[in-house]
Amino acid sequence: MEWDKQLQQLSERLSYMRDIFPEKHVEDMSLLGLQLDELRQGIARGTVKDPREGIESLENLFFFIECKLEDKLTPMDKVRIVRHPQRVCLRDILENVYDNYTEIGGQDEHTNDPAMLIARAYITRRRGKKVYNQSVMVIGHEKGHGEEFRNGGSAKPWGNAKAQHYMQVAETEGIPIHAYIFTPGGDPVEDYPGAAQQIARNIYEMAGLEVPVVAIFSEGGSGGAEAISLADKRLMFSHGYYSVISPEGAAAIEGRLKRGERSSSELIERCAADLHLTADDNVRFGYIDRVIQEPVLGARPYHFEFFRSIRQEVIRATDEVVLSVRGPASLRAMALRGLRDREINLDDMYVRWNLSKKARLRLVEKRQKHFLRLSEGTYFSGRSWWKRVTDEWSAKCSEMYNKLKHDLYLSKRRSVSNALEEANAELDILKYRLTAPWRRMRSAFNRTPKPLATEEELTALSEWDRTQERGDWTWVSPKAHEDRAVTCPNSALHGCMDLWAPDLYNEFAGVCTTCGHHFPMEYQWLMFNCFDDGSMSEFNEEVQAGNPLAFPGMDERLAKAREKTGLRCACITFEARVEGTQAVVAVLAGAFRGGSVGAAEGAKFVAAAERARRKRFPFIVYCHGTAGIRIQEGTHGVIQMPRCTVAVRRYVEAGGLYLVIYDTNSYGGPVASFLGCAHYQFAIRSSNIGFAGPGVIKNTTGRDIPPDYHNCYQALARGHIQGVWDRRDVRTNLKQALLTMGGRNLYYR
Repeated sequence: MEWDKQLQQLSERLSYMRDIFPEKHVEDMSLLGLQLDELRQGIARGTVKDPREGIESLENLFFFIECKLEDKLTPMDKVRIVRHPQRVCLRDILENVYDNYTEIGGQDEHTNDPAMLIARAYITRRRGKKVYNQSVMVIGHEKGHGEEFRNGGSAKPWGNAKAQHYMQVAETEGIPIHAYIFTPGGDPVEDYPGAAQQIARNIYEMAGLEVPVVAIFSEGGSGGAEAISLADKRLMFSHGYYSVISPEGAAAIEGRLKRGERSSSELIERCAADLHLTADDNVRFGYIDRVIQEPVLGARPYHFEFFRSIRQEVIRATDEVVLSVRGPASLRAMALRGLRDREINLDDMYVRWNLSKKARLRLVEKRQKHFLRLSEGTYFSGRSWWKRVTDEWSAKCSEMYNKLKHDLYLSKRRSVSNALEEANAELDILKYRLTAPWRRMRSAFNRTPKPLATEEELTALSEWDRTQERGDWTWVSPKAHEDRAVTCPNSALHGCMDLWAPDLYNEFAGVCTTCGHHFPMEYQWLMFNCFDDGSMSEFNEEVQAGNPLAFPGMDERLAKAREKTGLRCACITFEARVEGTQAVVAVLAGAFRGGSVGAAEGAKFVAAAERARRKRFPFIVYCHGTAGIRIQEGTHGVIQMPRCTVAVRRYVEAGGLYLVIYDTNSYGGPVASFLGCAHYQFAIRSSNIGFAGPGVIKNTTGRDIPPDYHNCYQALARGHIQGVWDRRDVRTNLKQALLTMGGRNLYYR
């Protein structure tokens, strides 16, 4: 029986290799299979004198070939390793890395989302004879070993909501968070609270967590990974991957496949290589801090030494985060040097993981600045060194001026004004009480009825300004010059009459006069019709989208997009006024590569948010459609999700007003991060908002969705947005929003 067990283990190793290398290395697989069959038959017939020697010799052969194949691993091979059912899962890590744990928020399939596992765990460390149990909150995706109810590690919105809740619990208790990313991506279901909206909330929350956060990547698929990965330290298994999209998804886009078609294996392999998704790639880019070395051909549950490595690395990472923000800078540097020795057993060292208030603030500031610096140099700035220097000095002077103006002069003036108002209110009350007898005497002798208020007096404060409905638009769509009739798509339902294009795209602003259906309009319509004439002043216009991964054919596509649109990237940033109120505006133009976001767009967005924070201006983002993160930039693109969200959080916490307006079709990473985290989000009627488009949902899940699944009214019903606007009322609504929303820190308050 002992031999049978060992032979079975060898058979499983062979099956594992065949799964990882389908139709590859056939000679090696055949040799191992032949040797295994001969040994099994020889032991069964009794012709093998020493089975132990035979098995040992075969194990050496297996190890030799595994090492040989390890050196030949392609990026797609590593993707298959990560996806294999024999891959270590989060429960294996809980059992072997931590000394004790208790699963909370559900158990196995008896939870609101089995793909998201939460556990309270502790790590035991010693200092001499004294034992310390250090508590952590473990949050991660659970794929299991082929369990279907785990949904392959794809968390649903309520699973990410559960993760957010226990992040807040960890912050309340002051304990570190260890986040394990084992997901191919988030489940695109838009039931409350909505996939995109919840991921955005998670990223926003993590940007300000006042406890150490360490993230460990095995499989990091796009937005689903970002929901729990904004961390102070990011580690990655050596065979893991972190990518903006799966190789199969990239191949489907690059191959322009129609529904039902499959990509060739060659194209999938090429896309996996072009995406640069491996651990070594991400360390080189700076998005991963350290790699945890795995056994040959990937870690499996019986690799106990690997669990030992994980334990040491998560302890080291947590210690580094704590020590980097605690105490004076010189002492911090000295303490960190002691952790660099890999031979040290960290179980025999003790670093207290709780932080003071100052250390917590320092931790958040350090985390935010780190993410703001990421992906620098992956786009073409177009600025000379002299302009960079002058811009930096101008920004510093502007920030100093606004601090003096707002934090000293205006704040003190506001305090004095508030004190005077309080005093006047008290005097008014006192005056009212003292003059009460006189008023009663006067009213007894004066019986003349008080005249009723006029209609103008009653409606003056609530009258709605609809001046824009006259159709006096500054900018007119080129489609208004076409001499043709346009049929409303709702004509069969509402009996809409055909509209003449010059009227529809000029006077009617692309809106059906019968049912209110909004036809698509160019991004210029809002830019030039919703802000004061001549008030727009563009900045950072020289920033240009690039091809940091040297993705095949991407340079030609970008050049074509620039020629077609006249834009350098999909993001336009400028300052403008709305009825005299100055604001910073960022526009995601769907005309440029579908409004997809890459490093250049992220850089312009971050700069705009920082400019709005510095000047105390409202920050308005108009999303004229976005297809998500630009997949051809790989992790250079996906890192913009946490990066831009950090910029938004810094702006909002400084007292700013952040407004997002959606138009046409808005999907993917931007909606699931820096757009979706806004406290005030509005949509122009007939727009669609969601995490993944209908085609992506069908290809990834096989589910057909209703026609109105992503409709803006559905987004309104589940709380993603706060209102639906008619295009003709956008200027009026913007004015109203600027008057009624936002904090007291805005310059015009």
